[in-house]
Amino acid sequence: MKIEYDTAHDLLNIEFLADIPIHDSLEADGVVIDYAKDKRIVAIELLDAGKRTTRKPLDLIDLAIVRSRSCAVETDERSRKKPAI
Repeated sequence: MKIEYDTAHDLLNIEFLADIPIHDSLEADGVVIDYAKDKRIVAIELLDAGKRTTRKPLDLIDLAIVRSRSCAVETDERSRKKPAI
């Protein structure tokens, strides 16, 4: 995934699939979703990003990796099990 902010055009782009051609795009209220031919989402673009979020949209990026709750619980349970003696 690649996140880019174009200050000249105030455009925030989140690219999910690199090197995949865009087959179709849908715009709704300043948000553009680009689709591949097989309907996978290639990218999401936010037009006028600085006006819609904050003056510095890249300050909003939090690169934390969040795991699903069930995965975390499963990991915790495994770590608590004691070996049989």
